[in-house]
Amino acid sequence: MDIASRNRVTVTGNPQGRPVVLAHGFGCDQNMWRLTVPALADDHRVVLFDYVGSGRSDASAFSEERYSSLEGYARDVVEVCEALDLRDAVFVGHSVSAMTGVLAAAQAPERIGALVMVAPSPRYIDDEGYRGGFSAEDIDELLASLEANYLGWSAAMAPLIMDNADRPELGNELKNSFCATDPDMARVFARTTFLSDSRDDLKSVTVPTLVLECTQDVIAPREVGAFVHGAIPGSTLVTLDATGHCPHLSAPDATNRAITDFLASL
Repeated sequence: MDIASRNRVTVTGNPQGRPVVLAHGFGCDQNMWRLTVPALADDHRVVLFDYVGSGRSDASAFSEERYSSLEGYARDVVEVCEALDLRDAVFVGHSVSAMTGVLAAAQAPERIGALVMVAPSPRYIDDEGYRGGFSAEDIDELLASLEANYLGWSAAMAPLIMDNADRPELGNELKNSFCATDPDMARVFARTTFLSDSRDDLKSVTVPTLVLECTQDVIAPREVGAFVHGAIPGSTLVTLDATGHCPHLSAPDATNRAITDFLASL
């Protein structure tokens, strides 16, 4: 199968620059990075893609068995990197994709040489000594609501996730992105996301890592950012002056500055 068309791979920027792979989160697609690409394009080869089941990927390639685990999404990343023969790329992952990047770096260490985690969470459900932001009951209700009425769930959740009430267009964009995703494929991705526990995987990270958190994020509270930072030796934690779970859309200048400063330090 042609990986480029399967994942709707887009390559832009400086062909001679170090590759930067931008990976979207649940219910989103590569268009969510449109405000970040211009900040990277002069100096870096920028690679965008859609996970199978998201955006304009080839839906016929979707397999519930494969995408019922984050390892399946990480294989998408590795296969995109292999198809383009990327080496020592910087992987920028939003939300659950931050953990996908951890797994991809472990699967293909020669392909990924640094990580940027934008609003990451290795586990969404609270545990003893760990605050993920949700109780097990919260997640059960969230998934039941999503599976019963995906469009209604999208309309209700998108503004809460974006958390920029004075800019309703942002919440509407996220809602529209959710609603454009096939509900059956979204159900699989949602279960994979919200029931995941990648805390132990963080110990495997040996590459330079930037962790970006927001001052207020209902999906990944600041305790999560502190946990991720503490679990990855030598990582850098930056708290953005931003609210919500999508700072690359709500606070692109601050997000881009943090990413480009990190890239310059490598």
